[in-house]
Amino acid sequence: MKTNRMFLGMALAVAALTSGCEQVLQGGLPDPQLSERDRQMMALAEPDEYRIPTYRNIVAYQTHEKPGTIIVDSGPKVLDYVLPGDRAIQYRVATGSEAAGWTGRASVGAMKEWPTWMPTASIMERWPQFQVYKQHGPLEGRWDNPLGARALYLFQGNRDTLYRIHGTNEPSEIGQAVSSGCIRMRDIDVIDLYNRVHVGTPVVVQ
Repeated sequence: MKTNRMFLGMALAVAALTSGCEQVLQGGLPDPQLSERDRQMMALAEPDEYRIPTYRNIVAYQTHEKPGTIIVDSGPKVLDYVLPGDRAIQYRVATGSEAAGWTGRASVGAMKEWPTWMPTASIMERWPQFQVYKQHGPLEGRWDNPLGARALYLFQGNRDTLYRIHGTNEPSEIGQAVSSGCIRMRDIDVIDLYNRVHVGTPVVVQ
């Protein structure tokens, strides 16, 4: 198992170096400051949260979208937070599987730290084992919650799309198309992004 994880880390490192054609202007941005609760929860996180090479860089990035916009590119599995001066902060993400992928424009309608998680009706229909949540309610916000450390809730107007940008309790799946449509990030990365955005931040998923 340790050998497999070592090869996974090496593969992701190579992918990080070769994905896309953006010029890295500043690599390996420092980790964000953590609250006491963050430190307690992160101490329990899956080992892969720390074994996977950091891929949080400032890159050269040209777009017609204004600074402060989040752009998710489902092809190379990256999320770019647009900065002034043709630059962006780029993170690796996991996206929706081919059957469940979602694209479109939205905005951040709500933001939560260590959010609770309740399976949607469609998830409970596809995986009947989650029906139990109808009895005991949502899973509390903690390190093994599928939404991880932070969640950005995507809205179109006043309507919740039910899609999120959020952390994950399965960091080894970053870089893959595996989710039910949401955008997953490593917990340390979603904390960093969360600290940069606000309710109303525009989001483009393509």
